Amino acid sequence: MDQSKLKQNVEVPYENLELQTLRDFIKEYIERDGTYYGVNQEISIDDKVNLVIEQLRTKEAVITWNTYLETGTIELKRDLK
Repeated sequence: MDQSKLKQNVEVPYENLELQTLRDFIKEYIERDGTYYGVNQEISIDDKVNLVIEQLRTKEAVITWNTYLETGTIELKRDLK
């Protein structure tokens, strides 16, 4: 597989998604990749979704779509190259 195709990501403004679609996408991302909120902290899925939405609003995180793999993810801006 051509490795350059794996890096064909485009940023998707979260504002372009309907709220329920955005919440469903974030929930799927959280359940797929997991998240870490510190030792012995239990946070509900709804609270995690709200935290991610806040990160998107403050531009700390972005939604990216890989045009080759046709998959989306959420990335922290500081981790993007």
